[in-house]
Amino acid sequence: MVGTWMDEIRSDSTYDYASDWHWVTIPDGMTYDQTEKNPNGDVIMTIERLILELKSKQLSPTQEIAHLKMLVHLVEDIHQPLHVGREGDQGGNSIKLKWFGSNSNLHSVWDSNMIDGTRLSYTELAVSLGTPDKITVEGWQRATVREWATESMSFRPQVYDIGNGNLSYQYSYRYFSIAKQRLLQAGVRLAGILNEIYG
Repeated sequence: MVGTWMDEIRSDSTYDYASDWHWVTIPDGMTYDQTEKNPNGDVIMTIERLILELKSKQLSPTQEIAHLKMLVHLVEDIHQPLHVGREGDQGGNSIKLKWFGSNSNLHSVWDSNMIDGTRLSYTELAVSLGTPDKITVEGWQRATVREWATESMSFRPQVYDIGNGNLSYQYSYRYFSIAKQRLLQAGVRLAGILNEIYG
């Protein structure tokens, strides 16, 4: 439930300052360091800042809770490939398409449509992701936030393989394994960060 908090507060204008923290644009062929930075912040700089501030132990209890809720959500977001967007399509939001005959967009397909289509509960979905071995966990947890973003970029050929824009079983069959992998990596990496902060 904590994982959706940052999306829920978008309806509260007092949190408008955080609206750009959910995403980052990195054009094809560029690295994050080569991009012009958003003065309002982005998902990479915000995750890095939240981790440092949580490790500082200088936050009030109220600030700490808010930081943790944001961290959970943003670690999820950066692992969804379209939150590390290419230039010009608003992270896939402007790519309109059909999902099983209903109007949708590419971002929504990856944010929720494919997952909702499984009709699994939270627990069932978590179990379906499997359990990585210790060496895999250690490798995933060694990667930096910026490397997570580069990984998300690497899936663009599959993500944008939408043909005529009428998506259904075939698209999900081909690419839902990527969504599951990213969910699992996000969870493993979040666990590693929390262990670093709280031991």
